Amino acid sequence: MTASGDEMAAGMAGRGRLRASHADREQVIGTLKTAFVQGRLTGEEFDARVEQAYASRTYAELAEVTTDIPTGLAGTKPPRDPWRATKLAWRAVYAIILPAIVTLIALPGGPGSPSVETVITTAGVTYLLFWMCGVVVMVGSRHQKRSAGQLPPRSAPGAGG
Repeated sequence: MTASGDEMAAGMAGRGRLRASHADREQVIGTLKTAFVQGRLTGEEFDARVEQAYASRTYAELAEVTTDIPTGLAGTKPPRDPWRATKLAWRAVYAIILPAIVTLIALPGGPGSPSVETVITTAGVTYLLFWMCGVVVMVGSRHQKRSAGQLPPRSAPGAGG
């Protein structure tokens, strides 16, 4: 969960003179937005603090922006996964492009070109197999995440039947 207020200030102040990134400034601005929506900051204070956040170069300067905002603001969001776009791109490759390549490789060769029916049938079977494998992997992954790889607890000796 994203830290806010005193926690964020303490964490950033601990890094003191290190330079803050744009993502760090955006995280602080997100905390300021939440504080503004909750009525903890006026419009003028919000604008001034956003300007101060953008002007901050180090973690210590950035920590000063949120030192008086309480921790645990409701509505703060966890940081976005930076690899999300890459994961989505690989899913598109797996679901669309890779089966097309396999279809082209699997088409029967020989004199003349394959018939339209052969191309459609080969593509349909290839896509069906790829999508079925994808569903199996998704279901297995979801099951593994839910169980977190743990076995169910054992019952006490002599309890039950």
